[in-house]
Amino acid sequence: MIVSLEELLKILEPIRKEKSIVFTNGCFDLLHAGHAYYLQKAKEFGDILVVGLNSDSSISRIKGPQRPIIPQKARAFLLDSLKPVDYVVIFEEDTPLELIRAIRPHVLVKGADWKVEDIVGADLVLSYGGRVERVEFAFDLSTSKIIDRIIKLYKEDCR
Repeated sequence: MIVSLEELLKILEPIRKEKSIVFTNGCFDLLHAGHAYYLQKAKEFGDILVVGLNSDSSISRIKGPQRPIIPQKARAFLLDSLKPVDYVVIFEEDTPLELIRAIRPHVLVKGADWKVEDIVGADLVLSYGGRVERVEFAFDLSTSKIIDRIIKLYKEDCR
């Protein structure tokens, strides 16, 4: 379900004691098998998976004016259609820290390419007894690699 932060907090508050809340975040631009695997693994750490989705303006600030490729409404729809994902909330900031602070997940998940000390919000989640988990990648895929491959194929085709 795609929800605002306010809606999400109303949903989570009454079930927070019986269910474990898992949070992860990302751009999820050009959704691929690596994303699906990562989200499946993230869901295994608890009962409810909340995905914080960077807004279009946030991605442009982080990755440059050519990104995102896919608009936030479409990215949110795709994420919401994946079995492991329970809730999608779009955030405007460059990092999900304010979202993590508001949601107070039991488990914070990022890719294994992140050191725990570099994961935004890890110190906060650990401070109240939550866990930080890292997921190894099963596919050598990324949106940037896909974009680079498309550009390379296009250039070869234009010769």
